[in-house]
Amino acid sequence: MSIAPNPRPKGPFLTDIEEIRKRARTHMEQGAVTDAYKADRQTVLKLLNEALATEIVCVLRYKRHYYMASGIHSQAVMQEFQEHAAEEQDHADRIAARIVQLDGEPNLNPEGLLSRSHSEYIEGASTLDMIREDLVAERVAIESYSEIIRFLADNDPTTRRLMEDILAKEEEHAEDMKTLLERVSQDEFRREA
Repeated sequence: MSIAPNPRPKGPFLTDIEEIRKRARTHMEQGAVTDAYKADRQTVLKLLNEALATEIVCVLRYKRHYYMASGIHSQAVMQEFQEHAAEEQDHADRIAARIVQLDGEPNLNPEGLLSRSHSEYIEGASTLDMIREDLVAERVAIESYSEIIRFLADNDPTTRRLMEDILAKEEEHAEDMKTLLERVSQDEFRREA
């Protein structure tokens, strides 16, 4: 006695699997971008290149701050700056990879980097200034990445998840900078008193 295969149930699966297979063979040169992709790809690529520039500017700023930090807390502050620079570089790499997946080109051209970036590159005259500038930059990233996530909604869930993951790390960075700012500010106040 042979068992007949169960026919695919109608209902919860919205598209006929044979139709999906057929569509997968068309426009293969588009790689991950299929008919299911609902976002405006050009706008997403622009936003991702802006986020890429933002991350690169943050890497550069954190690296400079790492080398320039001084004072009683410099070792702890330098360690935090170095860790954040590495994490921002990881964000940049992940964003660049997603741009390529969407059949785009990561804009790594240094010309215009600051104009594409959401954050600024401000060096800071003291370690306290550096921490403040890094906190401001993290807050800018939090707000702009939140907007990107809302824009993507369900139209590009992969990019949305990537940006949500990066956003969570930026929020952690902001809390780290807030803690450092409080600690260094209190010590500055005590030394002046």
